[in-house]
Amino acid sequence: MKEMDTIITIGRQFGSGGREIGNLLAEDLHVKLYDKEMLAIAAKESGICEELFETHDEKPTNSFLYSLVMDTYSMGYSQNAFLDMPINHKIFLAQFDAIKKIANQGPCILVGRCADYALESYKNRVSVFIHADLSARIKRIARLYDLTDAKAKDLIIKTDKKRASYYNYYSNKKWADAESYDLCLDSSKLGVRGTADAILSYIEVKNNVKDIKL
Repeated sequence: MKEMDTIITIGRQFGSGGREIGNLLAEDLHVKLYDKEMLAIAAKESGICEELFETHDEKPTNSFLYSLVMDTYSMGYSQNAFLDMPINHKIFLAQFDAIKKIANQGPCILVGRCADYALESYKNRVSVFIHADLSARIKRIARLYDLTDAKAKDLIIKTDKKRASYYNYYSNKKWADAESYDLCLDSSKLGVRGTADAILSYIEVKNNVKDIKL
């Protein structure tokens, strides 16, 4: 597969294989994948302890704090203002800045953390959402984490709820809604490899289409 000048963002239901699919894409396109690596970069750039990013990773804040953060982010902020912010503000802004810094370095794969929203203005961004049947996800999580089906289902429900709340707070879109993404795929029907191939095919077609007439 030839290299493409594309940044791929992946939203995913827990247990759908989103990171594994991202790894395949990274190998195919010879680019880096960033998942929790985004947290390390944000921590390094901001000077905030990485453990705090882990603690707040993809967890929502309340709507009042969110509105304050977004107002600050949209208007720009000084170093002094950043230092005076509550930790939730700092982590949010530092992570978004890190996502943009990564994207500005060239094509890559970014998993989760509202990366599609942070890069909404990037014309070479393709946003993907990976979902799968609950039964398939239960089997996958139970196998990967050595859990009973009941515990795997509980973990899936809690993790998806957390991701949905985070995305819905920090973006102007709705998590898992088809209108929020360029492409939504069911990995339980296509398989991990098939889903990666479908994404590559979509990008290739998109890059070859010059004018779209509806």
